[in-house]
Amino acid sequence: MRILLIKICNFLFGKQASNSLPRIWVLTFDIVVVLVSYLISMFLVHYNNLHENIMFRGWYRIFIVLVVYIVMFLVYRTYYGMIRYSGFDDIRKIFNSCTIALTVLILSKVVVTQINPALVNHILPGYKIILYHYFLTVLMMVLSRFIIRRVYNEFYKDTSTIKQNTIVYGAGEGGVMLLRAFSQDQEAPYKIKAFTDDNPKKTNKNINTIPILPPDKVFNQEFITKNNIKILILALPSVSGERKKELIELGMSYGLKVKTMPSFLQWVDGEIKTNQIQDIKIEDLLGREPIVLGKENVKREIDGKVVMITGAAGSIGSEMCRQTLHYNPKMLVMVDQAESPMYDLQFELKNTPEFKSIIDRMVFIIANVKDERRMKEVFEDYHPQLIYHAAAYKHVPFMEENPYEAVFVNVFGTKNIVDLAIEHSVEKFVMISTDKAVNPTNVMGATKRIAEIYTQSRKCKTQFITTRFGNVLGSNGSVVPLFRKQLEQGGPLTVTDKRIIRFFMTIPEACSLVMEAGSIGRNNEIFVFDMGQPVKIYDLAKKMIQLSGQNDIEIKEIGLRPGEKLYEELLATKENTMPTDNPKIMRAQVRNYEALEVNSLIDELAVALASCDDFSIVRQMKRIVPEFKSNNSIFCQLDQTNE
Repeated sequence: MRILLIKICNFLFGKQASNSLPRIWVLTFDIVVVLVSYLISMFLVHYNNLHENIMFRGWYRIFIVLVVYIVMFLVYRTYYGMIRYSGFDDIRKIFNSCTIALTVLILSKVVVTQINPALVNHILPGYKIILYHYFLTVLMMVLSRFIIRRVYNEFYKDTSTIKQNTIVYGAGEGGVMLLRAFSQDQEAPYKIKAFTDDNPKKTNKNINTIPILPPDKVFNQEFITKNNIKILILALPSVSGERKKELIELGMSYGLKVKTMPSFLQWVDGEIKTNQIQDIKIEDLLGREPIVLGKENVKREIDGKVVMITGAAGSIGSEMCRQTLHYNPKMLVMVDQAESPMYDLQFELKNTPEFKSIIDRMVFIIANVKDERRMKEVFEDYHPQLIYHAAAYKHVPFMEENPYEAVFVNVFGTKNIVDLAIEHSVEKFVMISTDKAVNPTNVMGATKRIAEIYTQSRKCKTQFITTRFGNVLGSNGSVVPLFRKQLEQGGPLTVTDKRIIRFFMTIPEACSLVMEAGSIGRNNEIFVFDMGQPVKIYDLAKKMIQLSGQNDIEIKEIGLRPGEKLYEELLATKENTMPTDNPKIMRAQVRNYEALEVNSLIDELAVALASCDDFSIVRQMKRIVPEFKSNNSIFCQLDQTNE
């Protein structure tokens, strides 16, 4: 019997390129179901009068019923779904189409009865038959789909898919849905050998014959070796970041490849799909709880306004653009001098389904913030009301070698945008700065501090807000993409020093905090963010090697690069910050500068810049920012001279 079913499945599915029945076959099958249901209904209603052949009188009425049901099937496209993946959405379509067909038939019978009582019984069946037929049709269509799905999944095997023995951590709803997804998808590369769970009430039971074992019975070398376990899947959609980190490290300690399932919000029609099982990201190993912010303040700030974002094609700028579009801006003006990244951003946003209706509100401009004339033209054309200034050079070693360009863009580029914002009465200007502006040890950090000083010294109607945060995971040029490239090339992973530590947050978190801080800030305020616990870069490299499964990759120390320091400044301390209503955002306490004093210092910096002499430029930077002490740099000699 099993062999026969396999042959039938191979005949039905194997000849199709997509291993799914053609839609015309499915529609034809549904029509047959309607016919069979009608015959059964006739039999049930006229069972006691079969000897009088009443059942076969008026057989032509079936055509009216058939036409109505076919029209409803076409309207609701009940035949569109792939039967082997039939779910609640398909049931809903079947129920809706059949219910509307029932309603049409009953209303037609009522109307025809009123118009011509003698005609009604010649063209339409009786109420009993219509109702019996409705219930039988729904029942048979639903059951047939689930039977076909079961038969397909049970007997039509894709032998090319190699199953890897898997442990699922979580025996709750997530684990059950995961098992259901794998049983429905024979191409899923997972074979669940056991469930495990923290809740002792769930252990020592079964889910569809698969045992639920206590964690200590699963996480031991004997069990893993005996069952040839290769994968651990975390079926804990609501688990805390710290607990998730512990479980990931536990699985990795036994050499398992760890994967996770998405949160409940990302399930499709209340179900999980195999292709939604995700590899662990390095962010998961930081153990940081994701920062969740309210949206009321930001929506009030952006809704109906012309928003400009400079540096729009960068890692931070592009995410700022994505988030801004969710808050209904009147227009979003995106400015960047990088042509290719800007093209990529334009293509992405214009082809994102949720943004299709607001394409006409997007403006993409290739321009350099250093070019005062060009930026003046942009301001005159679009009259921005809110500016997020993300355009800047951010790579420490590069800027240490190129002080001229660092100062030109980060200081004078910012000055251009600030001055134009004042001239055109922009309501609010939010500048994105960096933790490296605190007691800077490099040119890049010092340029950002000078830009902060200039911005905060302006006294006018425009409100100037500055935000500072540390390293952003996954941003262009950050350590994580670098490690990924080195892993792809077979290593080694390079770290400057085993002791070096950094603070990290994700790009979406950083951008959300910038927008929230911008919305609550008033004038001449600097906000710093709670970056969580510091991370050792060496430990980060080791974890990325473990995640990749390439345990033979070595880690190589290459020494501190120009301008780098071992330990970043702690941004948020009680000594240098004040709390806000948001526990993740603090107000920094910094020295206030008068505009005239700053203008004079900036003019002197412009003179130094015109000389194109790196030492003259950096010397003037140190006069503006006395706490700027170069580290591991050729400019250290300037500090000795000053001393």
